[in-house]
Amino acid sequence: MTKRATRKAVPTFNSEAEERTFWETHDTSPFVDWRKARVAVFPNLKPSTETISLRLPAALLAELKALANKRDVPYQSLLKVFLAERVERETHGVNAPSALARQARKGRRMRKPPAERAHSRG
Repeated sequence: MTKRATRKAVPTFNSEAEERTFWETHDTSPFVDWRKARVAVFPNLKPSTETISLRLPAALLAELKALANKRDVPYQSLLKVFLAERVERETHGVNAPSALARQARKGRRMRKPPAERAHSRG
């Protein structure tokens, strides 16, 4: 007969920062039985993004906008797809579209903003 290991109760935290500090300095094994762990799937979780400022040569920006216009997508979304594909290729040496590139495509808007659509009609 084997003796069952008792688990410690996970403390109550007042903030995420407090919890983060706790787990950075404590081992989880006294608190969690990892043999019973399951993979969690969060299908509606959006990846976090950061706003950056990027200076591009005017000619390059014009070409990017023309390509985006042909595809009827915002140029910023197309740029994200291009960057994700290139990072994947450089990192993993893969030519097929990566999960990162597919995620960038999935997050893009498929239509132009209403002001641009109205302007193109006139």
